Amino acid sequence: MLDAGPAAAGYADQCWTLARVADQVWRRFGVEYTLAGMDVLLHRIGWSVQVPARRAAERDEEKVARWREGTWPVIKGRRTWAPGSASKTSPVRA
Repeated sequence: MLDAGPAAAGYADQCWTLARVADQVWRRFGVEYTLAGMDVLLHRIGWSVQVPARRAAERDEEKVARWREGTWPVIKGRRTWAPGSASKTSPVRA
């Protein structure tokens, strides 16, 4: 059932969640598990949490590399604050 994917079970996206798996186990076998219990069972059979990479499909790696090499060092090197003391009783020494 899990190998067939969430779409085969009627879900619109391709993401198995603990709640979805627990629901499918209940529907198919009539056994109810907590989410923590389902997590333990899934780990026992070799399934683990997978987190998708959050990147835009339109991402241009060459532009990102150029920005990191050219623009980022300039931005990182700027000082947007003046050194000094936040204390009202201690004067700033230059």
